[in-house]
Amino acid sequence: MNAVAKPRYQQLKEMIIRRISDGELLPLERVPSENELVESMQVSRMTANRALRELTTEGYVERIAGRGTFVADFRARSHLLEVQNIADEITRRGHSHRSEVLRQSQQHARGEIAKALHVEQGSRIFHLLLVHYENGVPVQVEDRHVLADFAPDCLAQDFTQITPSAYLTGIAPLAEAEQVVRAAQPNRAIRKRLQMAAGEPCLVVIRRTWSHGRAVTFARLHHPGSRYELSGHYTPPGTNKSTEELPL
Repeated sequence: MNAVAKPRYQQLKEMIIRRISDGELLPLERVPSENELVESMQVSRMTANRALRELTTEGYVERIAGRGTFVADFRARSHLLEVQNIADEITRRGHSHRSEVLRQSQQHARGEIAKALHVEQGSRIFHLLLVHYENGVPVQVEDRHVLADFAPDCLAQDFTQITPSAYLTGIAPLAEAEQVVRAAQPNRAIRKRLQMAAGEPCLVVIRRTWSHGRAVTFARLHHPGSRYELSGHYTPPGTNKSTEELPL
């Protein structure tokens, strides 16, 4: 039985979304106008208008009066001085979050992982590998190691429904955290998972968290440099804040 063809405006939307996801259309770059879509795609003006209107409503593009339609700046912003749940950050921006679980397994701590968590070589840990998406666009690869005796039910969790961060802070309040930010060239797997252009640098947040006086998690959070940034605002104790923080 033949599948029902998608409406023409939907095909047009998906074509533009695909060009954005593939990096053919970059953030803040101009999208073809209604007139250009009508001419190049052989669609009606009503079809082109509906496609662009729905892409605007869904957050993929921004229409600026008198100038045209541009790819929305998907550059997510995280607070440099705080540890936050990525799903909450994305929701606060009015966007949708989803995650894909690539790995959820038990391992034995070795080398750098054992050193970071202050445990003996061979200690039991859990390894989590996820990709987080904002409005369907990948913005973070989360590569996290967790002490097994801190979160014994970790492997039973559905991390498409709750983020590791939310689950772990629900077990015990975060007592202390350390974050190191580095720029790096990602390996092929990270580049593919984040749909990054060749040569694009990666922003890597290396994070350790403590609970009840011991390190319990160690994570590397990879972000595409063109779609993510960190910000921070610090006011010394006893000083009145004189500026407003940029909205996250």
